[in-house]
Amino acid sequence: MPSDSSTWKTLWNPWFQARNWQGHRFQEDCAEQYFKGKSGLLNAPTGSGKTFALALPALIDAKLRHHKKGLFLLWITPLKALSKDIRSAIDGAAQELDLNFTVALRTGDTSAAERQKIKTQGVQVLITTPESLHLLIASPSASDFFKHLECVVCDEWHELIGSKRGVQVELALAYLRRLRPYLKTWAISATIGNLEEANRVFLGPGRKGVQVKADIQKEIQVHTIMPDTIDRFPWSGHMGTALLAKVIPLIEEARTTLIFTNTRNQSEVWYQQLLDANPSLAGRMALHHGSLTREVRDWVENSLHEGSLKAVVCTSSLDLGVDFRPVDRVIQIGSPKGVARFLQRAGRSGHGPGEVSDIHFLPTHSLELLEAAALKQAVSEQRIESRVPVLRAMDVLMQYLMTLSVGEGLHPDWAFAEIQSTHAFASVTREEFDDMIRSLELGAPSLEAYDEYKKITWVDDRYKVISRKLAMMHRQSIGTIAADQTLWVKLQGGSTLGSMEEYFLSKLKEGDAFVFAGRVLEFVRIDGNTAVVRKSKKKKAVVPSWMGGRMSLSSELSTVLQSKLESWKEAVDPEVELLHSLFEIQQERSAVPSSEELLIELFESCEGHHLFVFPFEGRMVNEGMGMLLAYRLSQISAQTYSIAMNDYGFELLSSEPIPLEEALELDLFSAQNLTRDLQESTNYSLMCQRRFADIAVIGGLLFKGTQNKPVKNRHLQSSSRLMYQVFSDFEPNNVLLQQAREEVLSNQLEERRLRLALNKADAQKWVIQRPQRPTPFSFPLMVDRLRETWSSEKIEDRIARMLNEAEA
Repeated sequence: MPSDSSTWKTLWNPWFQARNWQGHRFQEDCAEQYFKGKSGLLNAPTGSGKTFALALPALIDAKLRHHKKGLFLLWITPLKALSKDIRSAIDGAAQELDLNFTVALRTGDTSAAERQKIKTQGVQVLITTPESLHLLIASPSASDFFKHLECVVCDEWHELIGSKRGVQVELALAYLRRLRPYLKTWAISATIGNLEEANRVFLGPGRKGVQVKADIQKEIQVHTIMPDTIDRFPWSGHMGTALLAKVIPLIEEARTTLIFTNTRNQSEVWYQQLLDANPSLAGRMALHHGSLTREVRDWVENSLHEGSLKAVVCTSSLDLGVDFRPVDRVIQIGSPKGVARFLQRAGRSGHGPGEVSDIHFLPTHSLELLEAAALKQAVSEQRIESRVPVLRAMDVLMQYLMTLSVGEGLHPDWAFAEIQSTHAFASVTREEFDDMIRSLELGAPSLEAYDEYKKITWVDDRYKVISRKLAMMHRQSIGTIAADQTLWVKLQGGSTLGSMEEYFLSKLKEGDAFVFAGRVLEFVRIDGNTAVVRKSKKKKAVVPSWMGGRMSLSSELSTVLQSKLESWKEAVDPEVELLHSLFEIQQERSAVPSSEELLIELFESCEGHHLFVFPFEGRMVNEGMGMLLAYRLSQISAQTYSIAMNDYGFELLSSEPIPLEEALELDLFSAQNLTRDLQESTNYSLMCQRRFADIAVIGGLLFKGTQNKPVKNRHLQSSSRLMYQVFSDFEPNNVLLQQAREEVLSNQLEERRLRLALNKADAQKWVIQRPQRPTPFSFPLMVDRLRETWSSEKIEDRIARMLNEAEA
């Protein structure tokens, strides 16, 4: 129940006065709602004091209640990197209120001794991640640990809501609300396109809540790093490092600069290139991404806090609201593909109240200048993407039911009531729920002969996991980020540098050179779960690629981009003006489509017959449309197609002439039978197999091993393929198999957005062009396809020849 709702201001106002701070109205609004016993969502920009808006009311509440023992405030954060700042802020406020509180962290980096201390000695405030929270629920004494809990705050909710980690949070909140019916639960979110829905998802069906919005407008200055000239036949990545000379002065002018890249391999390239171009940055610049060791990342983050680094090249590992106040400039390398991500990264600079966020966009190829102009407009118009909440993630539910069974036990009626109180599982029927329980108790119907899938046993009035080994395996598997298997990378006779994905390291031979952790290394051997390496002086080295690094253009950014393209002749944007020569060649050889037109190019080369289609709908939609058209064309004439795609369009390549006209007469772009045709297409089954592998790991059907003793990736893949085939043949309605198919359609192929794109394409005027040579729009697609099969040295020579031919 709410505590004293009138006396809190006697502590609130003096706290701000002692710091010589003028509190914001939104902070006081949060406090008022808190002391009325309300739950809800706070929408506030980074650096505005949002942590104190909810931590301070909870601490004052604890002081008014004379709370001494037991957990009072639980703070959930999606990133371990955020937890230190939050701990420091809350710990400082607690001391100033004369609260003798222990403010603890419990993340994946917390030592076993510290975790045990949290359990046995107790804490009043705990900052944790979704995964670590589920580990606490898996404890045999979980209800005792949470019995005094009064408030839960979930930070950066916008980062969680569209993911399975967000579903983990929903389930954990349902569990805690069952234990503590009057629990106050608050989400903190940046601005997204569906804030009200985000609040409803957080609260759960039928729960009333409030929404507090900060009355603070963060000023953001967006600049484009302009090339002096452009290549009229662009290809992905060709221009980025050519602009190094313009980046170095920006770094030197600023106090501290964060240089964001979209992938880890891109960050390694830029770190090396910047050092080569300006050796004086050695010792003043660092690298930060998720594959480096925790010690290295901690050192970088501490150095940023202290202001001792001039620049850090980083990935999304520093996306979220870590308070690095010395940072006054951000450089974004390549398109961020979304407005929300761009704003999030911009907010890392000018982090303090009233400060200006300064971000510079560096295009990595000519057409990204069009995205730069679109980004500027989208930011000014606040066209921010929505985050679609995840529904019916049965693998996460299966994992949660095991978590309950490992902990105090799974009581079916209680557990069903819990999951029904979440947005993600409100539609799950009792029959579906009972089937999941049965599969955990007896194994799925097609796996009943194998004892290893019989995981839970009825004991007294609930299900429990009896096997200590099985309980340990489950605790080690809790989480929803099904990343590829990794190996430690260790210097021969020296320190550990970080971890890399097994699929890359397994391809190396002794003596092969590659770039990692900002160094050139030579591969020596794989020893257990460790790749042993040595320092190398070789000039040529492979830059590792990590799986899943390609993002897709958002629908909001795509819409603005298409409007910029349509008005290119009248555009006043300097970025679009610089592209005039490219658009003129495109117009001369083919066409620049309007919003009412769909451009289709047919082109014949020594490679075969090319079909290019340019919907400008983003990589994922274009991939789905390419698969669909390849299938439908193959029904007219039995031939195979290779597919390449980017954010602007896709290419189909065949050795035979492509029957386009006949296909158009047969409604090639019709959205009718979309799902059926996608499922019949060549790549769909393979996509489902890959997706099922992740789902099987999350759902507990496959065990990936431990960090010290991982299961080899090829063994996991083999097991998942076999299981996928067994379910497909003998249990086609298996809930996890169905989920894999649905996730491929909804997430990977964006079926809903693809359907809209097909309806749009079907209604547009088809502009069919037959250029004699590649066009500026088709050239990057041809290069991307070649990159999949050619080595880096061969591809450079091939691209050079292609450019000469295209320019001729």
